[in-house]
Amino acid sequence: MSNYQSGLRYSESHEYVRVEGQFAYIGITDYAQHALGNIVYVDMPEVDDEVTAGEEFGAVESVKAASDLISPVSGTVVEINEALEDQPELLNQDAFENWIIKVQMSDPTELDELMDVEAYKAHCENA
Repeated sequence: MSNYQSGLRYSESHEYVRVEGQFAYIGITDYAQHALGNIVYVDMPEVDDEVTAGEEFGAVESVKAASDLISPVSGTVVEINEALEDQPELLNQDAFENWIIKVQMSDPTELDELMDVEAYKAHCENA
């Protein structure tokens, strides 16, 4: 069964956003890592790359499938989780602790378009 965390914002494509000030930590949800299975590779953007809400910024590959990563917010990548380059399986161990990119948001109002934990839980149950 999937784990859900309150206090985060969620996209329909199963990315989460943890907001700290003007920064957004973006990762995949526990639901997504369960659906993917054993993750073997994470394709991430470079620092200083721009990401746009609703557009692809990378991909996660598992033994079963590959899945595009869709940015829930727009902004500039200020950090990537380098640990995932050598240990992509960290996403399977704890998807919420192991964010993928840290973005300086250009438009925090985009967060209003995302789901809270209750709406996301309902979204997953209806999937």
